[in-house]
Amino acid sequence: MVVRPTIARSIFRISCHSQFSASSFIAGSSNSTAFRWQFQSRRSLILESVSESVKLRRLSDADSGILVLDFDRPKAKNSIGKDMLSGLQRSLEIVNKDATANVMMICSLVPGVFCAGADLKERKAMLPSEVRYFVNNLRFTFTTLEELSIPTIAVIEGAALGGGLEMALACDLRICGEGAILALPETGLAIIPGAGGTQRLPRVVGRSIAKELIFTGRRVGGIEALSLGLVNYCTPSGEAHSKALQIAREINRKGPLALRMAKRAINEGSEIRMTSAMELEQQCYNELLHTKDRLEGLAAFTEKRQAVYTALGVMHQSRRPPAEFRMIFLSTRST
Repeated sequence: MVVRPTIARSIFRISCHSQFSASSFIAGSSNSTAFRWQFQSRRSLILESVSESVKLRRLSDADSGILVLDFDRPKAKNSIGKDMLSGLQRSLEIVNKDATANVMMICSLVPGVFCAGADLKERKAMLPSEVRYFVNNLRFTFTTLEELSIPTIAVIEGAALGGGLEMALACDLRICGEGAILALPETGLAIIPGAGGTQRLPRVVGRSIAKELIFTGRRVGGIEALSLGLVNYCTPSGEAHSKALQIAREINRKGPLALRMAKRAINEGSEIRMTSAMELEQQCYNELLHTKDRLEGLAAFTEKRQAVYTALGVMHQSRRPPAEFRMIFLSTRST
């Protein structure tokens, strides 16, 4: 069993009006990286620089429910090594505990690449047992990403290859630029996608298309990815982030508890029989009946104003379904 790492340090909360730039908190950053983070600090709060290659921040003011996870490993094209995987795990822990988060965007600060997959140079030096542990840990991490209670959006400009595409598949939505390149090339290395690609890709594009893409390792451009249903939107190159932010803002205005219950109903309901799924939907709906947000939504509709949601209400602390639905899920899978 893979154990989630614990966070021993406190979270940095830097005011967007602070006289200190965020770059002063990031060890070993280059001048260009420092400049980007100094600029970002004026419009966002840096939650934590969780590793040299992974940063987590919160947008400010009306966008304060939007979190942005940035990858910044330019020399390795954001390939996933031990440090980057550890940073991603720590970020997901923070997000999972943040009751004020409504939606998260996953982005790259490296031009021309989202994530190039596993760090093969690092992988080459590993023993088979170390490779097995790393891939299992990567698979677990992407499952944790998939099971976050809030909606997630992968913002893809450039290459999303191997583990990079597998990570995007673990997100709820995918938005790419026309210049994006998406592929699972693992069979060309005499292996298979091992971090969820063989399971999530068929669920997104269908078995036949998934088999073709995995058997051949063929690269897909942004426009074709849209036609295959692999992404939700394909924008002109360089505009994927703007489109993702637009959607994130639309999501951020919705009821926070409703977003969590909708995601739970869809994700867990799609894995069980329809009868059980309808019961799960009823359970999720009932969770919202006695919340202040539901009353606020009705009042705002009547008064023709924008609702102001506070996420106040009774919610299960666990991200997993109640015991009765876990039993339903297990029983349906065993039949």
